[in-house]
Amino acid sequence: MDIQVLSKDITKITVDALVVNLFEGIKKPSGATGAVDKALHGVISDLIESGEIEGKIKETTIIHTKEMIEPKRIIVVGLGKEEDFSLERIRQAAASSIKAAKKVKIKKMASIVHGIGTGGFDSSSASRCVVEGALLADYLTHDYKTDRKDLQQPIEEFWLVEQSEDKIESITTGVEKGKVLAQAANIARKAVNAPSNAMTPSHLADISSSLANESGFSCEILQQKELEELGMNAFLGVAKGSKEEPKLVIMKYEGNPESKEKTCLVGKGMTFDSGGISLKTAEGMETMKDDMGGAAAVIGAMSAIAKLKLKTNVLGIAALAENMPSGTAQKPGDIVHSFQGKTIEIMNTDAEGRLILADAVAYAQTLGITRIIDVATLTGSVVVALGHEASGYISNNDDFAEALDKASYDSGERCWRLPIYSEYKEYLKSDFADIKNIGGRPAGAITGGLFIGSFVENDLPWIHLDIAGTVWSTKELPYYAKGATGVGVRTLTHLAEYYSAQE
Repeated sequence: MDIQVLSKDITKITVDALVVNLFEGIKKPSGATGAVDKALHGVISDLIESGEIEGKIKETTIIHTKEMIEPKRIIVVGLGKEEDFSLERIRQAAASSIKAAKKVKIKKMASIVHGIGTGGFDSSSASRCVVEGALLADYLTHDYKTDRKDLQQPIEEFWLVEQSEDKIESITTGVEKGKVLAQAANIARKAVNAPSNAMTPSHLADISSSLANESGFSCEILQQKELEELGMNAFLGVAKGSKEEPKLVIMKYEGNPESKEKTCLVGKGMTFDSGGISLKTAEGMETMKDDMGGAAAVIGAMSAIAKLKLKTNVLGIAALAENMPSGTAQKPGDIVHSFQGKTIEIMNTDAEGRLILADAVAYAQTLGITRIIDVATLTGSVVVALGHEASGYISNNDDFAEALDKASYDSGERCWRLPIYSEYKEYLKSDFADIKNIGGRPAGAITGGLFIGSFVENDLPWIHLDIAGTVWSTKELPYYAKGATGVGVRTLTHLAEYYSAQE
């Protein structure tokens, strides 16, 4: 999609469709929508009066202009109730208009910038969210389909139009930022959607290396032999059952070399998770290609952070492996020595993500980091707790948690903090080792995170973000198709941006 910013009378733009908006409950449109309504001799007002246009969020109505104005069609998109308006509503409105346009095979369209009039948002933030919604909604999932004649095609041109010249610079800044964020999220979506026979640890590591060259960060890939020399036996134990060798991808971005602050992003990258010897049931196992969603989020975020040239230092680590059953696979009851030296009793080989993250998080602390967040599709328990509407997280630091909450709001990717009472740590006590890798069914999302947290030393600010419920969508959402959501990419980027402004 080619995105441009124009300063022009919206009724004089030669496009297949022009997008305007309406709040729910408005009887007489004003602003840009009012100008279009007047040029169309009150057609929009008539449709409002008849109840055909209500302004509800995600509602779209296509009106043919019959050459009364230059745009061939008008798409009126609902913004919902004015008191509920938000940056997320802007994304949803833009996405809804894109999906409506694609259904009627529109190639070239324009839109006003939702939210900078009555909505009250600044031009940069509003235009960023319009572009995010548009690009996320335009993403296609049919890479592996050979018959494409009946498939929807992408929008070729998308123009943001604002008549006021003094807002163009700010809108352009927002557009460029929105493009980077959405494109990075779509990189993660593409990786997670890919089948595991294509998206192996080696291939995902190669993608990281290519993005490093393209975006402007460094990338080092540790191979199995190097992991063995480091003593990463918790990580290596998970990979023992597969012919695919594990990889540890280390990505470095130095946007502020004078600062001692360094944020670390660690992602779980199980490119396929069968459960190992503790084999999962067959139903739904095909979606276990999404178990590398945390690593994909970190890789995508590193790309965005570097492209935005944020003034902060970020270390990204992606721990990549497959979890398969075989004669060489790790078994329940095994005890492994982690990189940190702590021994772990393996109670269930399907609780593998926390094992690879234990070593990755411990290793990261040898690289001079000052805060760390791990991102993982870790537990089904978080889905029971929060459904598919929010990711769950735990943290040992209130200031770090507050920064994540702000990043979550800016991205529209909901996160909810869970408690970490000291009693929960009792669930992980082992009779035979220092710790066991599961604490039973109760509070599974919390104890799974606390297992990883037990490898965080010296009160280092830490967050564990469980995206198991949000990494994949089984239904069409405003700016997501069925499949991978790319969750985490935009939140992690906004988190880095928050520290960029602080340092």
